[in-house]
Amino acid sequence: MREDTEETRQSLIDAMRRMNVLGINQGTSGNGSIRVPGGYLITPSGLSYEALTPSDIVFMQDDGKAVGKHNPSSEWRFHHDLMAARPDFGAILHSHGKGAMSIACHRMDIPPFHYMIALAGGNTIRCADYATFGTQELSDNALKAMEGRKVCLLANHGLLVGEKTIERALALAVEVETLCESYWRCLQIGDPVLLSDAEMAAVRVQFDKGYGIPPEEE
Repeated sequence: MREDTEETRQSLIDAMRRMNVLGINQGTSGNGSIRVPGGYLITPSGLSYEALTPSDIVFMQDDGKAVGKHNPSSEWRFHHDLMAARPDFGAILHSHGKGAMSIACHRMDIPPFHYMIALAGGNTIRCADYATFGTQELSDNALKAMEGRKVCLLANHGLLVGEKTIERALALAVEVETLCESYWRCLQIGDPVLLSDAEMAAVRVQFDKGYGIPPEEE
């Protein structure tokens, strides 16, 4: 677990800026968090990522109290609930990439059309039921869709990713955004051939050896 330092806060800002540069998010539509002792750091609501400084990042205590000069992201509830329910998550990213939004607006799960789906933690990427942004209902739906997974889509909304570190969360978000766009392209031709449970199990064995996993960033 990282400490609440200026460097940790800057790493969150850097990840948010990088999402926009990579084209998996735009404007201030996404948000992110990093677990620290006593709670987590989260991006503030509605502020340009380019203008953010470490002092703008909000500290959310485990009891849900916000500490900082700005309001936390309007989506703080699913960050808060995931941090509480998933001790394996050290960071969470939410993005509005075009590929993820396209699939999410059809409220579709993504089946095992490609072996990299296994990076998300299972044989599919689920789409959480729709609820208004910023609500407890949306958080509840996201937690259900994230059971046994590191990734889910949010219906008519976007993408949610949890990982050990902010660097790994960003890398996974990039992979999943690519998968979403690839699945969209496949559907233009027809239904893709899906991998079997046995084939996906073999992929997970390979991933357990370290394949396809970014180096640890503690």
